[in-house]
Amino acid sequence: MFRNSIMAVILLNAATLGLVTLPFEPPWFAAILPLIDRIVIAVFLVELLLKLIAYRLRFFTSGWNWFDLVVILVSVVPMAGSFSVLRSLRILRAFRLFSVMPQMRKVIEALLNAIPGMGAVIAVLALMFYVSAVMATKLFSLTNPDRFGTLGDSAFSLFQVMTLEGWATDLALPVMEFHPWAWAFFLIFIVLTSFAILNLFIAIIVDSLQSKHFDAEEERDAEVGEDVIELQSEIAGLRGEIAQLTELVQRSLGSPAPEDGSASNASKASDRSE
Repeated sequence: MFRNSIMAVILLNAATLGLVTLPFEPPWFAAILPLIDRIVIAVFLVELLLKLIAYRLRFFTSGWNWFDLVVILVSVVPMAGSFSVLRSLRILRAFRLFSVMPQMRKVIEALLNAIPGMGAVIAVLALMFYVSAVMATKLFSLTNPDRFGTLGDSAFSLFQVMTLEGWATDLALPVMEFHPWAWAFFLIFIVLTSFAILNLFIAIIVDSLQSKHFDAEEERDAEVGEDVIELQSEIAGLRGEIAQLTELVQRSLGSPAPEDGSASNASKASDRSE
């Protein structure tokens, strides 16, 4: 209930921050939004205080708690003077849904886990861009200086080619007016970058998501296995106790009838066997 309440406050705050950007500002509109903003900040501060009381120093061992702390501190910074630029950063409160909703948190954690695996792919892509930009500058700078005049211009133009956004009409066709064979250069670049390297990014992210899912399943299986072992040990103990009780009952039934004052001892033995 506490998590769902905080989620509702975050959604309300995200909606009010979006309403602030609307062009119309009636009197009631301009008066109620700052009040809602102060109430939301108060709720976030109380939540942060409760977490600090509950977790104490363990609060700082979680990266998500640090994220919440930074977002809330940005929210309490004054919006006047030199800090007025931080007003736009208050929309970061909407990102707190990542730390509140477990499903979103798993996705973000999977993306963060995929970053180390992306290093080699990023290095390959950077090298591919550098070599292709140098070649494009050498080949097309004289005929198309506005697009391939410098190394930076060539890299930016090739980035547009990689996105496949207007690469044929804006880049390839103008270059092919002077270099009819230029289509081969662009097609090879597209195959190597858009169809090969970028798909490696997707593969790494999907693999990270699957690994996160498998890790969660293994944790659940481990918990179930511990419960099964505990139940088995309890069942074995119960079986031993039942065996002892059975043995006592059999001894009490197979013993001779009690005489005189031994009746009380037999009754006590019977009570113990029961």
